[in-house]
Amino acid sequence: MKKKHLSPRKIRHFRIKKKVFGTFQRPRVSVFISNKNIYLQLIDDEKGHTLTSCSSKEVKLNNQKNMDTAIKVAHTFGKKILEQKIDKVVFDRSGYLYHGKVAAICEELRKLNIFV
Repeated sequence: MKKKHLSPRKIRHFRIKKKVFGTFQRPRVSVFISNKNIYLQLIDDEKGHTLTSCSSKEVKLNNQKNMDTAIKVAHTFGKKILEQKIDKVVFDRSGYLYHGKVAAICEELRKLNIFV
């Protein structure tokens, strides 16, 4: 039987997932970045429910650069989180390095006074 190959990002993701857990008072913000889009989810791991989500498909953008897109999506997502009266979250970078778009997303959430 052929052994399944896991990418280094997936290995880091499993290692992080063991430690990061979201509750109702402090849900988990999960980040996924594909080649074309950025997806953010607010997850309650106790119940296994997604409380809210946002993506770059949802935000109307006119051919902006990647970092600008990440900042816009994070800003829109932060507004949705604040509407639900949540001000503390756990940040799950999903195995991505804390650099570039991932760092920009986290910094934008901090600017909106969402404690990461």
